[in-house]
Amino acid sequence: MEQISGTSTTIVTGKVGLMWQQVKVPLVVPVLKAMVVLCLAMSAMLFVERVYMGIVIVFLKLFGRKPEKRYKWEPMKDDVELGNSAYPMVLIQIPMYNEKEVYQLSIGAACGLSWPSDRIVIQVLDDSTDHAIKSMVEQECQRWANKGVNIKYEIRDNRNGYKAGALKEGMKHSYVKQCDYVAIFDADFQPEPDFLWRTIPFLVNNPEIALVQARWKFVNADECLMTRMQEMSLDYHFKVEQEVGSSTYAFFGFNGTAGVWRISAIDEAGGWKDRTTVEDMDLAVRASLKGINSTDGPVALLTSSRKCFFFVRKIVAHLVTFVFYCVVLPSTVFVPDVQVPKWGAVYIPSIITLLNAVGTPRSLHLMMFWILFENVMSLHRTKATFIGLLEAGRVNEWVVTEKLGDALKTKLGAKAPKKPRIRIGDRLHLLELGVGAYLFFCGCYDMAFGANHYFIFLFLQCIAFFVAGFGYVGTIVPTS
Repeated sequence: MEQISGTSTTIVTGKVGLMWQQVKVPLVVPVLKAMVVLCLAMSAMLFVERVYMGIVIVFLKLFGRKPEKRYKWEPMKDDVELGNSAYPMVLIQIPMYNEKEVYQLSIGAACGLSWPSDRIVIQVLDDSTDHAIKSMVEQECQRWANKGVNIKYEIRDNRNGYKAGALKEGMKHSYVKQCDYVAIFDADFQPEPDFLWRTIPFLVNNPEIALVQARWKFVNADECLMTRMQEMSLDYHFKVEQEVGSSTYAFFGFNGTAGVWRISAIDEAGGWKDRTTVEDMDLAVRASLKGINSTDGPVALLTSSRKCFFFVRKIVAHLVTFVFYCVVLPSTVFVPDVQVPKWGAVYIPSIITLLNAVGTPRSLHLMMFWILFENVMSLHRTKATFIGLLEAGRVNEWVVTEKLGDALKTKLGAKAPKKPRIRIGDRLHLLELGVGAYLFFCGCYDMAFGANHYFIFLFLQCIAFFVAGFGYVGTIVPTS
């Protein structure tokens, strides 16, 4: 019986091997070769874009071309005759949703902004579904109103359009008609008191400018490895991508918060659209396209060359990270006939990674963790890219990340609450687990039969996907 069983296994294995050989040469090899060529071309495009931005940012740093020198900037001055009316009317919008831990911080920071009190309106757009939290937010607004702050607490009876819908509804109120500019802050942002004094002069002195975007800083970057990874990604975005975009009048995106818009520019671009959950990018693109005929500022002209860089940065970068390094490159271990040149597999990605890391030099020792984190995130960015390009009619529900603020610090001394039971299905993420299993299989095959030693990278990457797939990243949100 053992001999018969062994013979059957050999027959099945032989048939599978024969089928693989029959499919590999006429189908798999040509397709994989084409994918390698395409990915190498995209890698080269990304490499050129990164080197270009590196050259520009070095030029800017060497010659000290700060925004105050590129654009007219003069501090706001008092006018004896006009009084406070010499200052533009500014609207502050704070969209929030069940922000139990940070609502006091964000509202307090907004109310603490230095600006003539009769020339500022603070608008809290509360979409909270938790009635207890909604009541606390309303009471906090009332507390500041009793101190003489011009603060408005606005709610609506639905969450249509999520954040974009809330911002859109907020702009419909009659008192907004008196405002010239709008500053937007998410609930976990705490602007410094002089924020308006530093940003508004750019808009006042440069009529062609539609948007002033401030950089983000993490107050808790050293408390959590995940936040440190995000800091590395965003530092490059703000210190290099946005700086280069502004200085060269290329595409300049809005990051959804910590920015000041000219309200007339928002209106001219068609206002907030709730057709997408990336409402910030949507508005920035529409404003840029409008700028072809009317503006020439940081919200830039989309000439053909700048469209190319926009395409590379927003589409190619996500596709090549996931498709090349998590699909195509691992697949080549099964097909020795398909070779990836070292310049494409090692040199170019290494240089790109180093150029990305210059934004946060203090985190260079965490580069390997950042690479693995970015590759896992590229899965979802690629998915979102295809959904956006194909204009898919479905989008996932907008799940707002719980913001804890300093809650963890203040509760360390208290007795830890009992953790709620979470079903295993709520923790598992099948897409990440599937990619992780594929990378693990590729790594095992390469270690046994391969000659390129890709298995070192493949095993590390599969661990990262498994960590995400088993729900050990971020907060677990039960479905009920």
